[in-house]
Amino acid sequence: MTADELQSIIAAGLPCEHLDVSGDGRHWHALVVSAEFEGKRSIARHQRVYATLGDRMKTDEVHALAMKTYTPAEWASQPR
Repeated sequence: MTADELQSIIAAGLPCEHLDVSGDGRHWHALVVSAEFEGKRSIARHQRVYATLGDRMKTDEVHALAMKTYTPAEWASQPR
């Protein structure tokens, strides 16, 4: 799996205002900004992203995924 493939899978299952995926083919990092995160705690946000992956985590196609998740308002207030 490539970063572009993983990014496409997440984007197909979750409307994202911003999405960036990087990694080495086994260990991934994702920055996900979605309005669907409004009112959700961090664990619920991560579960929502994991849901887009289906069984890919169970089959080890995606071994590890670290995430930073933001609402659009939270993302707008982040220093860049």
